[in-house]
Formats: sequence, C-alpha cells, structure tokens
Amino acid sequence: MRHLRRSPLLPVAEKVAAGERLSCEDGLALFATTDLTGLGRMANFVREARHGNRGYYNVNRYLNPTNLCWVDCGLCAWARLPGVPGGYTMAVEEAVAEASAGWHDGITEIHVVGGLHPTLPYDYYPGLLRALKARFPGVHLKAWTMVELDWIARIGKRDLVEVIRDLKAAGMDSCPGGGAEIFAKRVRDVICANKISGERWLEVARLCHLEGVPTNVTMLYGSVEDDAERVDHLLRIRELQDETGGFLGLIPLAFHPEGTQLAHLPPSTGLLDLKAVAVSRLLLDNVDHVKAYWVQIGEKLAQAALHFGADDLVGTVTEETITHAAGATTEAGISRAGMEALIRGAGREPFERDAFYERVVRDGSGRVLRANRHDFVPAGTAPPGGAALPSHPGSGLDTALASS
Repeated sequence: MRHLRRSPLLPVAEKVAAGERLSCEDGLALFATTDLTGLGRMANFVREARHGNRGYYNVNRYLNPTNLCWVDCGLCAWARLPGVPGGYTMAVEEAVAEASAGWHDGITEIHVVGGLHPTLPYDYYPGLLRALKARFPGVHLKAWTMVELDWIARIGKRDLVEVIRDLKAAGMDSCPGGGAEIFAKRVRDVICANKISGERWLEVARLCHLEGVPTNVTMLYGSVEDDAERVDHLLRIRELQDETGGFLGLIPLAFHPEGTQLAHLPPSTGLLDLKAVAVSRLLLDNVDHVKAYWVQIGEKLAQAALHFGADDLVGTVTEETITHAAGATTEAGISRAGMEALIRGAGREPFERDAFYERVVRDGSGRVLRANRHDFVPAGTAPPGGAALPSHPGSGLDTALASS
C-alpha cells in the first residue's frame, strides 16, 4: 500500500480506513482510477475486515418455468415473444419434474425465475411454490424478481402486498435480485424500455423487505451506462438498505451482448469486471455481501475478484440457461467439490452457506443435516454509515496510511 501515499486515491483510502461513508464523488473517483491495485487493496481490506478469509458458496439449482415474455428487452438473448419458435412454458407438474431431474440431497436452494408470461393465471405462481415445497421440504425457494412480482400483481389484479403475502405463505423464502439492471431512465430506455422503472423496482424490493422477504440486488454493467449512472445505482441501493436492511447481497452482472438486440456492443473487459466488484464493496457499507458471479466473468477472474472485494461465488448454479443464451462459455453448473477447489485455488477458505449465510452441516456422505433454519427479520434500523473497520492482519491499509 506504500504507493497510495502518492495516489489520487489517498483521500478515499483514508475514509475507508476510518470506516467513513464514501460519497458520490468518491465513487466516481474509484471508477475513474487507473490504480487498479490500490482500488483492489482498499476493497480487499473491507472484505477481509467483514469476512476474513472465507469464500462463501451454496449448492443451488436453477429453474426457469417459462421463457415466454412480452417485454422484449434489448439486453436479453434468452426470452421469447409469444408465438416465436423456441418458447416454452412448463405446467406445475412439469416444473417440479424438471427440478427433480439430476436432483441430489446436497441441494439447499432452488432459484426460480422466468419471463413475464402474458396469459399464465395468478394461481400458477403460488401453486408452483407449494408443489416445490411439497416435493423438496426444507429447501430454500428463492423465487421471482421484483419485475416478476410486479407483473404477477398486474395479471392477478391484486395489491402487491397481498401478492407478496400469498407467495410467502406458499413458500417464497427470498427473492433474486435480477431486473435491477441500471436504475437510470436513460439506460433503461435503451436496454429494457418496457420493463418497470428503477423507482418501481426499488419500491417492490422495499415492500418485500417490510413483509419479511429478503432479496438480493444486481447491477448490470458494461452496456450503455456511464460511471455516474453506476454510482447512482449503487447509492440508491445503499439508501434503501439504510431503511430496510433487506438486501442479502449485491451481484454485479457483466453484460453479455451476444444474441441480443445490442450485439453491436463490445463485451465487458476484465478491468471493468474487477472495478465493478471493488467499487460496489466500497460504496455499499451496509450490504454484507458482494458476489462474483463466476458464470458470467469466468472462473479465473472470479478467483481474482475474491481479492477485489467479493466474498461469495454465488453457488454451484446447476442448469443456468439465461447467461449461456447470451454467449457465456462457462460450464452450466459446477460440483460442490469443484467449487471448493475453485475457492481454495484463490487462497480462500471455502464456507458452504445457506441462504442466510449460516454454515451448512453435512454428514460423511454429503447429506445435509442442517441448513435454512434462520428466519429473516427486516432491520428497519440499519445505521446510515459504517463503524470504523477493524484492522485485519496483512491488509496493510492502516499501516500505509499511518506512515503517510
């Protein structure tokens, strides 16, 4: 960290070492910096102060009951408009059978997302959750994004709070964070013009949190947004987290243009991939976890991200299809042993977690003995800033700043 004494990042580094909340201007400076090692050192300092050497992951399976979607987002290569070849919709029984295919007792979470189907009835959604819970008791159901919840309320002509309560009672334990993209209207008008606004996305998340349903949140970077719009996105997340405490973690998502209406755009660079993780970790002082989605950025860069602020590699991600439809070249799933080898290869200690970051306990055969026993309670009193972070041995940040 000695070079930070002569770096433009020094004022930001001093705030990080003191646990002070970073500003919009600080975020812009972090995205603009050419000092990638200094940025990574600061983000790693925060990451290790919070999580030590742990590298979190879970054993999860993806389920996409339908890819029919009327929205026709420019960013998406996976969904199909009704009537277009390649579209599909699973009946509830078919979706349960699909989830059962390749099932093993080690799976602790099912991640359920789909398209905004124009004609599926309201009862399909709680019915699917009840059927999955009956077939897989004890498994955590992370089901439907804020965009999908808004749509379910619209097609059911129901109040959104009523919908959240219905789905929670049917088995919805938490919600994935997709569809957030970038909250700025200028960006959404280009990449997802028919999708709900950024403001509506945040309002749906807020209502989920207040009803005791935690969510993740994402940031899609590398399309047409600029640094200011990325920073604005992160600060809006931080503001809502101050109010509710309901975001479990942030997943930065690299835009994959192949096969989309925006295929003329270049893919994200490794530099931006690491910056997105690091700046997210530094700005989001009230969000516990920042994830490196290995499916999108690749296994090796995800390993590097574990030293640039990320503490979680998301999961084994069995049967992921959405990113692969847009050209991802990673495997469509990885074993638990493979995930642990990936984390150890990055110099981190694997920690298999459940949805609420409690340790999963298994017997000698790998069968789950304990997971998903924790109930989420909305915080509502999250402090608006971070207390000073403890010095972590080997971080070097406090020593370098003191010597400067």
